[in-house]
Amino acid sequence: MEVGSVLNFLEDKTILIVGATGFLAKIFLEKILRVQPNVKKLFLLLRASDAKSANYRLQNEIIAKDLFIVLKEKLGANFKSFISEKVTLVPGDISYEDLGLKDSILREEICNQTDVIVNLAATTNFDERYDIALGLNIFGVKHVMNFAKQCTKLKVVLHVSTAYVCGERGGLILEEPYNFGDSLNGVSGLDIDAERTIVCDKLDELREQGATEREIKIAMKNLGISRAKVYGWPNTYVFTKAVGEMLVEQLKGRLSVVIMRPTIVTSTLREPFPGWVEGVRTIDSLAVTYGKGKLTCFLGNINGVVDAVPADMVVNAMLVAMVAHANQPSDIIYHVGSSLRNPLTYLNLQDYGLKYFTAKPWINKDGTPVKVGRVTVLTDMDSFQRYMFIRYLLPLKGLELANTALCQYFRGTYLELHRKIQVVMRMVELYRPYMFFNGVFDDINTEKLRIAAKQSGTETDLFYFDTKEVNWEDYFMKTHLPGIVKHVFK
Repeated sequence: MEVGSVLNFLEDKTILIVGATGFLAKIFLEKILRVQPNVKKLFLLLRASDAKSANYRLQNEIIAKDLFIVLKEKLGANFKSFISEKVTLVPGDISYEDLGLKDSILREEICNQTDVIVNLAATTNFDERYDIALGLNIFGVKHVMNFAKQCTKLKVVLHVSTAYVCGERGGLILEEPYNFGDSLNGVSGLDIDAERTIVCDKLDELREQGATEREIKIAMKNLGISRAKVYGWPNTYVFTKAVGEMLVEQLKGRLSVVIMRPTIVTSTLREPFPGWVEGVRTIDSLAVTYGKGKLTCFLGNINGVVDAVPADMVVNAMLVAMVAHANQPSDIIYHVGSSLRNPLTYLNLQDYGLKYFTAKPWINKDGTPVKVGRVTVLTDMDSFQRYMFIRYLLPLKGLELANTALCQYFRGTYLELHRKIQVVMRMVELYRPYMFFNGVFDDINTEKLRIAAKQSGTETDLFYFDTKEVNWEDYFMKTHLPGIVKHVFK
């Protein structure tokens, strides 16, 4: 495998970024603009009805982020003109054929000029409405692949998936593809057109019954989970992402295709600055609730491995893989994670959180510091349910029985708290497969890519992605947790 200079490859290239407002997509965009200002053009496909809406999203959801501070300081007064010169907005929607492009001239321009397509578009909610997940994560991939075949200069397609398409499998998980129709439990008959029919029929049925929008939303979420479980996946997200991978394999034809499977993506390690993160992402929800004193118990295997990878390392791996496979017929999968070479555990996370928030407690609105301690660790769902009942519901039950004058008040409070606990239980059930996950992601392809980059003159100091080099305690104490407090805590 030859890689060579990533900077030389990017020079004078045109790249179509699909799903440009996503977390990784923004870091990918910023990295290219900062390290290779001589890139020719970056087409940004944004879900928008027209150019005005697309520009609004660019300004507010991308350029306005702290992520671009370093680039703005570097370019000064030239920042706006530089963005205008290098970035071309593409209003569209991958849920439709031809990516929903209405401007035929722009469509022709993209088809004739694009060297690389990077597909980062996806909905990442575990229990997303099935109609939405189907449209973006499955049919969206189909439309991107069909569009790619129309691009005359195209050198490579990079599709970003997730390592957790493996479902709940344990042991060593290899960088192997899914073929169309594969399932995790041996059930056959997976057909995306049949799935779309199931969705349409369900929506028609609900509307005929006069269901409210809220009822339709709940029904679509439940449908996604149930369809995922039919074929052995635990939730809508990983199921639809797995089927998306199947479509990449099925539709690639003669295209050079790379599938990236990152694990749990965390804040940036170094670039453009340490600790940038956006939104509450997977394990970060634990840090936020713990730091605010709201996490009193943890359900899971405290010694279980958490496969984390800093976001800038994922982007660097994407760029190096993109260059390595451009113009070379290929079909390869890369796991980008840490569980095999540099494992991190939930016990580590607990220790780091306790140490950090004890030294630097979160200050409440009333000015008082939040005190944190070790959380209660529960190892099964029955224990968790008992814990929730004893801690929250039982005291109210006792008060209600002890004072008949307060009976009505406590009954209402009890029912409301019971409803909230049911919501918590649903979320716990969604995350349960990952709290007890016992798989380790093999990254032999990624290791070969690292070796090839090192041996063939790639700028490895600029495009680093070896997670073995991460000191987890140092990263969490000095970079990730401070980053969450700065960018995520409200």
